[in-house]
Amino acid sequence: MKLNLFILMQLSAFLFSDAFAQSISQQSIFNIIPQPVKIQPAQGMFNLDTTVKIEVSSSDKEVWKTAYLFSKKILVPTGYHLKVVGTVTKKEKAICLVLNTIPDDVLGKEGYVLEVNPDRINIRANKPAGIFYGIQTLMQILPPGIENKSKITHENWNIHCVSILDYPRFGWRGLMLDVSRHFFQKGFVEKYIDQMTKYKYNVFHWHLTDDNGWRIEINGLPRLTKIGAWRAPRTGDWGSFDIAQPGEKATYGGYYTQEDIKEIVEYARERFVTIVPEVDVPAHSLALIASYPNLSCTQLQYQVGVGRIKNTVDNVLCVANDSTWLLLNKIFTQIAALFPGQYIHVGGDEAYKGFWEQHWKDRALMKREGLGNTKELQSYFEKKLEKLIISKGKKMIGWDE
Repeated sequence: MKLNLFILMQLSAFLFSDAFAQSISQQSIFNIIPQPVKIQPAQGMFNLDTTVKIEVSSSDKEVWKTAYLFSKKILVPTGYHLKVVGTVTKKEKAICLVLNTIPDDVLGKEGYVLEVNPDRINIRANKPAGIFYGIQTLMQILPPGIENKSKITHENWNIHCVSILDYPRFGWRGLMLDVSRHFFQKGFVEKYIDQMTKYKYNVFHWHLTDDNGWRIEINGLPRLTKIGAWRAPRTGDWGSFDIAQPGEKATYGGYYTQEDIKEIVEYARERFVTIVPEVDVPAHSLALIASYPNLSCTQLQYQVGVGRIKNTVDNVLCVANDSTWLLLNKIFTQIAALFPGQYIHVGGDEAYKGFWEQHWKDRALMKREGLGNTKELQSYFEKKLEKLIISKGKKMIGWDE
């Protein structure tokens, strides 16, 4: 995980700006990932000490929230409780957060200007998101100890004077976390979001369901979390796991309550991250089918998968089954209510069609709708699902094979 995060951090250097090539001397002083559009070093240093105040010259609640998050973040390593105020005098040292009254077309919605002078730091942006990203850059040009989890007593919190102009190259800067194959607690998810925002990612693709676990509470469908959220424990190479044995207890897993989801959504929102939830259908649905066997063509009782699923196991929802659409409607109604973003991800990949070909209901549906093969049957499923998603006020996205 640490190696993967390191690689992603390096890749993120390409995500936020076009002009990332700076001189060797600038890079040695300002190790900023992703590198800003423009860095202009200046003479002098700003010393962060107990006298510094954070000035928010705006009534915008999001800017104030960002100021308090920053103050809280640096309290532990520095021991300084920086006051967040509406105004400061000219003689006071301050970090000033300013929303432009006249928008700067260059900055857009997420860009910012960061200016560090000996007695004052100014962060200017058109929107609160730009202020937030300016703070992330400020964190990176502070001494590395600013990330410490305990107080550092012998550290001079000096920042080189500089002028930085930055704005994103891409509007959608995303990372995915798969919590189905391995469950991660709420605290880990929040830390993951913290790491994303540090490097200015703004979309969190949350893979919540798959063959190996159902991770979200759906009111009225208790078996999803009682059965679908748990599998037999396995360690080692993912492709080498033995299938769950008869009578073997399913003890590995977990799920998020709807209150957990609401708290994580709010945590992300405060950090300008949009969450895209994924419920993977019609395939990769073994955890769902293990919970409600009537949703598959075979209607057999399966166990939640412990690894890769062979085609002898029916992990694909039956398209012609009315129960499939009743449950999907209930699931996506609640998903749409929990996640304020405009997109819901529905998977759609790797659907084995052998059970559809054998099932009389699906064959009858194909004949009735004039569908030539099971590929067209999946297309029928996706189009019907899209109408359902749109009816919830959302847009549907999925995997492209």
